[in-house]
Amino acid sequence: MIKVSVIIPTYNEEKGIARTLRRLSGQTLPREEYEIIVVDGNSKDKTREIAANYADQVIPQKGRAVGGARNDGVEVARGSIVVHTDADAVPPEDWLERILSLFGEGVVAVCGPDCPLEASAKYRVLYMGINAFSFIAYQLGMVGTRGTNTAVRRDAFLRAGGYTDYPMCDDVELGFRLQKLGRVVYDRRLKVLASSRRFEKHGVRGVVNGWLRGDLLLLSGRRTVGSYHKESY
Repeated sequence: MIKVSVIIPTYNEEKGIARTLRRLSGQTLPREEYEIIVVDGNSKDKTREIAANYADQVIPQKGRAVGGARNDGVEVARGSIVVHTDADAVPPEDWLERILSLFGEGVVAVCGPDCPLEASAKYRVLYMGINAFSFIAYQLGMVGTRGTNTAVRRDAFLRAGGYTDYPMCDDVELGFRLQKLGRVVYDRRLKVLASSRRFEKHGVRGVVNGWLRGDLLLLSGRRTVGSYHKESY
């Protein structure tokens, strides 16, 4: 019986998608209890072919932006819990099992922090700051979920309306809406490793400023601006 559906949006990810999918294929949760769904945005490389070696489904993206790709995955998902991550993320082997353990009564979503995949001290310090900010916001009652590390009850996801097509911080915005339906749990121990490639490409200041600007726009009830969708690294 499928309990969990893991959804991964992709675009030109042939360099690293196998690493992510291998880790997801070897979870401590029995393989027959979860499925892996890759939603591909018309990659020009071998992403789909590589993904087909591991994923239960590889489907074309129909929705707009990254949020639309995630919504496409939920549409075909069979699990009662839908888990969202990225093609450059590497979760621990007990990730899915730990996620399921956090879904107590009244919990509609679970999320956790990212840590840098790279060994760079600069990125370790950066992520410590980002994760501290997220935890403080959680303590203050504001939970912004993360595209790399979020699980949602499928029925709650659909009732909330899924992801928007916002060009930035759509994952954070979803958390705000989910909080109206039930508890959203942020667990600092639920970590995944994530590539720092976006920081390498755009610079730390540019990426962080974009996120902060997006968060401020969300808090004021407005649509975010900017974009880093469908990039090749």
